[in-house]
Amino acid sequence: MPTQKQVSYQNINTYETRNEHTKNTKNVWIVFHGLGYLSRYFLRYFESLNPEENYIIAPQAPSKYYLGSKYKHVGACWLTKENTQLEKENVLNYIDSVADAEMLSTAKNLIVLGYSQGVSIATRWLASRQIQCNHLILHSGAIPTELNKDDFSYLHTTTPVTYIYGNNDEYITEAKMTEQSLKGSDLFGKRLEIRVFEGVHEVFKPYLLEVSLKNPTNFM
Repeated sequence: MPTQKQVSYQNINTYETRNEHTKNTKNVWIVFHGLGYLSRYFLRYFESLNPEENYIIAPQAPSKYYLGSKYKHVGACWLTKENTQLEKENVLNYIDSVADAEMLSTAKNLIVLGYSQGVSIATRWLASRQIQCNHLILHSGAIPTELNKDDFSYLHTTTPVTYIYGNNDEYITEAKMTEQSLKGSDLFGKRLEIRVFEGVHEVFKPYLLEVSLKNPTNFM
């Protein structure tokens, strides 16, 4: 019978940023891409935001693979069902390093966005590290089943949480939407807002622009 063992070793991973973090920066975003993305391409969704006021940080999922049968384009994945708990801790430790490098604890208006598979990473990171943010955006993805309202009891009562998805999203059935609405309400209560846009499983750029123009909630 095979025996699974494990070792510990040092690893290095990249991440991407857009714009510069200056005294004029109003919003600092940390954004988690979906399955099949590379962070540098995911940042294209944020190119319409005012570069003087928005600094965007996009961590990179560590597991790379070729998309399609031509082995030409590369995508990435955050987690799979294989060794999920171990890989989750590796990913969260990596995000901690990104947060430390970018000094996120000092950000005046921190916006956390998870898209598709990135929703599971964003929520797990916030819950496990008790990260305060000024806005949490859950875009077209699923909240992990193991999370409960106690995991987010630390979050400020005025922190807005938005669940947004397209009305023709091929991955979100009516039953799935009901499940996520109930889950989100249980976790975040009255802070939760559900937004539906005309579209499919894609990032809704007009909403990103809308969020970027809002006045920040100054409680951090």
